[in-house]
Amino acid sequence: MNRRIDLLEGNIFTTLTKLAIPIMATSFIQMAYNMVDMIWIGKLGSGSVAATGVAGMYMWLSNGFTTLARMGGQVKVAHSLGAKKHEDARVFAKNSLQLCAFLGLLYALVMLLFTKPLIGFFNLTDNKVIYDANIYLRIISIGIVFAFLNQGMTGIITASGNSKTPFFANTVGLIINIILDPIFIFGFAKIPPMNVAGAALATVISQILVFILFLWYAQNDDLLFLGIKIFSKPDLTHMLTITKIGLPVAIQGTFFTTVSMFISRMVANWGDVAIAVQKVGSQIESISWMTSEGFASAVNSFVGQNYGANNYKRAKDGYKTSLVIISIWGIISTCLLVFIPKNLFTIFINEAEAIPYGIDYLVILGYSQLPMCIEIITAGAFAGFGKTMYPSMISVILTGLRLPLAAVLVYVGLGLNGIWWSITISSILKGAILILIFIVFIKKMDKENTILF
Repeated sequence: MNRRIDLLEGNIFTTLTKLAIPIMATSFIQMAYNMVDMIWIGKLGSGSVAATGVAGMYMWLSNGFTTLARMGGQVKVAHSLGAKKHEDARVFAKNSLQLCAFLGLLYALVMLLFTKPLIGFFNLTDNKVIYDANIYLRIISIGIVFAFLNQGMTGIITASGNSKTPFFANTVGLIINIILDPIFIFGFAKIPPMNVAGAALATVISQILVFILFLWYAQNDDLLFLGIKIFSKPDLTHMLTITKIGLPVAIQGTFFTTVSMFISRMVANWGDVAIAVQKVGSQIESISWMTSEGFASAVNSFVGQNYGANNYKRAKDGYKTSLVIISIWGIISTCLLVFIPKNLFTIFINEAEAIPYGIDYLVILGYSQLPMCIEIITAGAFAGFGKTMYPSMISVILTGLRLPLAAVLVYVGLGLNGIWWSITISSILKGAILILIFIVFIKKMDKENTILF
């Protein structure tokens, strides 16, 4: 059965939603898994949540490096397929996966060699929390190369107009993860309880399974993977093109996570409970940003193929349609976080000391959901045109603003809430400024009928 959607013809809304729904469904399942994971780990106490939270920061940081290979590969595969250059698409796919594998192995080596100083960065005070964080990071690092490869496969397969296969593979992995989590965390039959180490092991096993499913798909594919020899010598020209497109986004992602890590270090001044609140709050908040990133991936492929086919108007109209859809979702997300924060937070942590912190986090971050959704979808459209520099620059500058702004707001008496407000204010600015830049970009494209920005 042909799982690919023709992105060059047909109704834009229908085409976009058909491509986006499996990606967004994967995001929802991922979000559901993260929440279930937090519920299980939350039963071990806020200390265990804090341990997985700080170690998880380095997994989040890895996404920036993954993006270097994934974004460039996805964009150039889409451009090549839109221009009917199938052999070029295969070469870009191969080089993207080779880069994913190299970066994944390198990242794992660094995490394993420097586990203690990396966890020590957060200045945790509880020895049990520190021990659990070290164990969690080491186990996760062992299988991280598969996470890199899975991201790469997801990107290039989606670029071909096929979002169903990545949805299937990732969904199977997430379901296995959900099943294994309580078994490994609390023990079952002859399997001893492993606490946070069990959660890490479940994640590694599921990532390996997802990669096996992608390999099975590649062996039966007759478009992107036909005749690909993954262990052959990389093509320098294609590799440089992938890197040129992916590097700005990678810098943006790693810088964003690095700033978030410094933010977490500031949060640690309020104790391990505050770190746990940040971890749980960010998982709840993912209801908007994970969905937006899923839709942005679809927009990336849609815009990329139509740009490759020289259909500028269809590419532009695709962005407009997606902007309306994701704005509605941003408004819904804001309402959920602002009006029922306690109901959401107490699903995960019921400790009396943590609940007021959690409510404040969700309400304050709630006001940033719409502009954050707009920023993400606009960055996806920019990437589809191969223009990753502009959203990356805006993101780096305004994300960097969070640290001094947080310090000022804490100093003037807002305390921990000052940190949350620094995140919200910067997100509002990023969304507003980026959409203005995209409007200028579109006007230039309309005027010159080409991309000269």
